Amino acid sequence: MPALAHAIGMTVLAAGLALVPFFGLNDFYLQILFTIGVNYLAAAGLNVLVGYAGQKSLGHAGLFAVGAYTAAIANIEWGLSPWLSLLLACGFGAVFGLVIAMPSVRVSGPSLAMVTIGFGIVVEKIVTEWTDIFKGQAGFYGISAPSLAGTSFTNLHWVWFVGALCIATHLMLRSLLAGRFGRAFLAVQMAEPAAQSVGISVVRAKTLAFVISAVTCALAGAVIAQQNQYFNSDFITFNLSIFLLVVVIFGGSGSLYGPLFGAVILTLLDAWLARWPALQHFTYGALLLFSLYLMPNGIAGAVSGLAARWRQRKVAPPGVPGHSALAATSAAVTGGEILIVKDLYKAYGGIVPVRDVSFAITAGKVHALIGPNGAGKTTLLNLLSGHVAPGGGSIHFAGHEIAGWPAHRVATLGIARTFQNLKLFGELSALDNVLLGAHRHVETGFAASLLGLPSSRRAEATARADALALLTDLGLGERAHEPAKSLPYGLQRRLEIARALASKPKLLLLDEPAAGLNPQETHELGQVIRRIQQAGVTVLLIEHHMDLVMGISQHVLVLDYGALIAEGRPEAIRRDPKVVAAYLGADEDAAATGDAA
Repeated sequence: MPALAHAIGMTVLAAGLALVPFFGLNDFYLQILFTIGVNYLAAAGLNVLVGYAGQKSLGHAGLFAVGAYTAAIANIEWGLSPWLSLLLACGFGAVFGLVIAMPSVRVSGPSLAMVTIGFGIVVEKIVTEWTDIFKGQAGFYGISAPSLAGTSFTNLHWVWFVGALCIATHLMLRSLLAGRFGRAFLAVQMAEPAAQSVGISVVRAKTLAFVISAVTCALAGAVIAQQNQYFNSDFITFNLSIFLLVVVIFGGSGSLYGPLFGAVILTLLDAWLARWPALQHFTYGALLLFSLYLMPNGIAGAVSGLAARWRQRKVAPPGVPGHSALAATSAAVTGGEILIVKDLYKAYGGIVPVRDVSFAITAGKVHALIGPNGAGKTTLLNLLSGHVAPGGGSIHFAGHEIAGWPAHRVATLGIARTFQNLKLFGELSALDNVLLGAHRHVETGFAASLLGLPSSRRAEATARADALALLTDLGLGERAHEPAKSLPYGLQRRLEIARALASKPKLLLLDEPAAGLNPQETHELGQVIRRIQQAGVTVLLIEHHMDLVMGISQHVLVLDYGALIAEGRPEAIRRDPKVVAAYLGADEDAAATGDAA
């Protein structure tokens, strides 16, 4: 149904553009339609950065200038055709998107805002002061406009042209954001550690979002320069950056249609308020505050909420048969050492949570890591999964020395994990959470996703079917399309395991998976872990439920004050005097009944 509604909407929009000559609009109204299209182009890419990747930018006026000046200089100084100038503007926009991304992706909050503001101010000063190149306030005159069959563009042609660019941009972004790249952007915004744990590079995802936003903004600037056939430094102000951000947030950031709503409403409002410049600025600020505090999902969110009341969602079954990662029997060799840790060390000042720890994990077995609270268990898992860099020692996994590797790179090697405190992508459905787990196995590239090629659609359909099969295998099939945050706590724990399994790991790290579960849920968790082992996945779990540990593990490691004090089979660990004194308690009989600190 959404696909049909979208197709109808695109058809109506295309028909409306084709019928513009019959509406009897004068040049003033044609200019407003053109401006709506340009504002949409700039805001559509910015929406990817702000609404999907969660990166606020207050410097996109600088990227707008990059596109405009590239088109002007390429045409007037270098003699290139308007069409080549547009392409070159997009290319320079991508380059400057990388430039602003380099410092921006490593900071957040106020620091991110300052970096982007700084970029915009630097560009504004350069084009104003470097008059030999950019002509300052005199600007560039006589910028050539595109033509077809020798016919120069009229205002009507510009409306058609920018309308075609908007439709193409919308279709490409819709295809891109509906797949693995869109999910990756959202994952980075919602929970960076969880995104890294499934193999998503946070830096690359943010950088890609910056580049996409820069390309569409530069294209908008180039189109403005060519349509005006004139461009100078007066076009580039901080107010433009604010206006574009307001278009995205007021329209509804994170919605494909938010930039459209924002561009239409704010362009019309801007035209009406043009006679009162001071009131314009006040209105933008008021709308931004209104959107942030009273309507955080913007116009698109409000419309979507109303539509959801009237629409009953029907989920279509997958078009291809799925294969559950849990049901498949792995051909992995068991018995060898899959992970070897030697003299691993980590200190935070005078606190040493991991102190020269050495052990080996045998493939195909369930290993347990136990110890009192504060013993360093979670820190050890963070070291193994790359979320924390060790101060010393060696971690050898699958033929690679991975000590110090970033988490996303460790994940691509075959180590998956869950977290002591749940790190689900709560706003996304259970299905999308599992699809994010399968991120690195969805075999489609950026270009194929952007253009919606058949190979990309097939890869997405296969991944979706496999994810549904895994959810069904874990008893979550009927809840697949519910937001993860709405699931009961026990099912959320199971969903996090499903997301980790979707990455097809060789080693699964479970950090207190039974925390907060009732006895029945804990028993079911034990059965799930046994099935994971039967599927050929090696498991290392941290757990305080001794009945669960002793019932499912073949090898137990014991930490105390950051040091490994014992390891062996569960039966031997129960009787080890050091373990009894440090963790299980002085009463060995009580330890045997499953009491744990």
